[in-house]
Amino acid sequence: MTDAAAYLETTKASYDIVAADYDRLLRNALDGSPFDRAMLGVFAERVLAGGGGPVGDLGCGTGRVTAYLHELGLDAFGVDLSHGMVAVARQVYSGLRFEVGSMTGLDIADGTLAGALAWYSTVHTPPHELPAYFREFHRVLAPGGHFLTAFKVGDERVHLDHAYGHDLSLDVYRFRPEQVSGLLAEAGFEEVARLVRAAEGWENTPQGYLLARKRAQ
Repeated sequence: MTDAAAYLETTKASYDIVAADYDRLLRNALDGSPFDRAMLGVFAERVLAGGGGPVGDLGCGTGRVTAYLHELGLDAFGVDLSHGMVAVARQVYSGLRFEVGSMTGLDIADGTLAGALAWYSTVHTPPHELPAYFREFHRVLAPGGHFLTAFKVGDERVHLDHAYGHDLSLDVYRFRPEQVSGLLAEAGFEEVARLVRAAEGWENTPQGYLLARKRAQ
């Protein structure tokens, strides 16, 4: 098994295990996260101002952010690597579409999305793998389409042996905003806005948000 296949399999297995408790613990987390809601709101407004269209929540987990984007008026659907997470999402948000799939090879035609979201869904991705992800996000976005990502700020890799009430094995990577911005530029995006906020509550690192736009052809 290659290194890339190994970390994807480990990530999938871990989230299959924790899916039900992940949903229980985080389903309403946006209620207490004004910065999260603000950035998602700006993203939604930009997509709608551009005429709207399908929006992919890539690495959607149990669908809580997909559902919030739907509430904001977006034609949102979710994709996640974990069968367990998708099963919970389909049960909790039965009116929305969720598919099992990998962000490294999305089953989405070129240039068809008005918006794409990677909401903390690259935190388990080794830094040297990020360019391939951003190229794939760029591929599926229409020219002028918007991309929003949220991530943990820093330079460290942290290993988790226990989370969401379960034993598991996950590496969590932190990224510098200028690093993320540079990689997005290399993939063909232009930065629209970025925000870094201090850690709050249970968080132990600053949190970053970066909104970018696929350059119009």
